[in-house]
Amino acid sequence: MGTINLKGEVSSGQGEAAKFLELPWVMKQIVNKLGFTPYPGTLNILLSKENKKRQRALEKATPIRLCPAEGYSGGKIFKAFLYNIECAIVIPEISGYPLNIVEIISPAYLRKQLQLQDGDEVTVAVTF
Repeated sequence: MGTINLKGEVSSGQGEAAKFLELPWVMKQIVNKLGFTPYPGTLNILLSKENKKRQRALEKATPIRLCPAEGYSGGKIFKAFLYNIECAIVIPEISGYPLNIVEIISPAYLRKQLQLQDGDEVTVAVTF
């Protein structure tokens, strides 16, 4: 088992993740595979440029798979920690999805719990 620390800045998303997390097949798989019900949204992290090597290492790691329902795209999940809070990163398998953005899911509303604002620097420890 390994750990990769990804550093970046908190960034506002477009609200698409909340719609995705509401899908019954997504929710069921997250609960079954991660053991928690996610807050209905993600914390987006815009990765800094020095993370390129780390991202490549993550691409080679074995993810937890989100198997899509018909007509949807799947995704990869990696367990993670943000300030000792158990969470996970979700990497959508969507063509053209930006590689420098990490979406974090958690049972908690991380922005509020950690008092985070856009531009705050954070490090997420991804385990694999």
